[in-house]
Amino acid sequence: MKSPLLSLPGAVPAEGTDEGVAAHYGDIFREQRNLARGTGFVDLSHRGVLTVTGDDRLSWLHLLLTQHVSALAPQQATEALVLSPNGHVEHALYLVDDGATTWVHVEPGTQQALIAYLESMKFFYRVEVADATAGYAVVHLPAGSTASTEGAAAVRELPWGRDLFLPRADLAALTAGYGPAAGVWAYEALRIEGHRPRLGFETDHRTIPHEVDWLSTAVHLNKGCYRGQETVARVHNLGRPPRRLVFLHLDGTEEVLPPHGTEVHLASDPQGRSLGIVTSSARHHELGPIALAVVKRNVPVDAPLLAGTVAAGQEVVVPQ
Repeated sequence: MKSPLLSLPGAVPAEGTDEGVAAHYGDIFREQRNLARGTGFVDLSHRGVLTVTGDDRLSWLHLLLTQHVSALAPQQATEALVLSPNGHVEHALYLVDDGATTWVHVEPGTQQALIAYLESMKFFYRVEVADATAGYAVVHLPAGSTASTEGAAAVRELPWGRDLFLPRADLAALTAGYGPAAGVWAYEALRIEGHRPRLGFETDHRTIPHEVDWLSTAVHLNKGCYRGQETVARVHNLGRPPRRLVFLHLDGTEEVLPPHGTEVHLASDPQGRSLGIVTSSARHHELGPIALAVVKRNVPVDAPLLAGTVAAGQEVVVPQ
């Protein structure tokens, strides 16, 4: 779904997963600095939006998700996962409840598969699940923003900003007062800096929550059963996930960033076995080239690495 904000001056369309919104508006570092200062906004209107209504919505979602949401207070933001029976991550949900409706945004293009799963689990519960993507769009305001949220159907308050669910028909008019637009490249650079995993980037079909630090934000370890819970409990108790997320400081002399899927090796053994892959990379306005990678659990935390041909120093996200 192509955003009307692509008509703003300087807008350069994003490609791949983020197609439909702007990658940048001409100056990625200025856009990052604006967001870091609490000004401007990011158009995330390509993301999928779901609503869940009905008297049983929170107790029902509580049975299906990794997060404790049965007593979720109105306006309290949270995130949760849907796991496979074997505990692998299938969906990542970003939620807020307004007292009558649970609002959810998800990765672009994943909402239909998620809705199909939720519909299959309704049984006798008083719930209705709807794809609201055509009617509502997600916009992000950075932490410290003084922009008014009037007109938003729902707001997710986060440590790093606010996610607004705006009527899609009013997207251009409502964002006109939010300050300078920033593209998803700036948003991604700050996400990588914050070590926040993204479905389809830091994950593959084998990913379990422990590997990418979702235990700290999207999984409640003391709630009742849900699909995949046995794997979560077993790996948590053993403390040995097979892989772990790391933050990489990349050599700034290289002109090209290592893309998603670039193999990671020990710097001392560049032709040796692959230790993992780069999952996201960006140029940061202060830190320079940075990346996230998922590597084998037993890679020494102080070992210099190579991301392709780019020298990389590790910063621990998930301990060994």
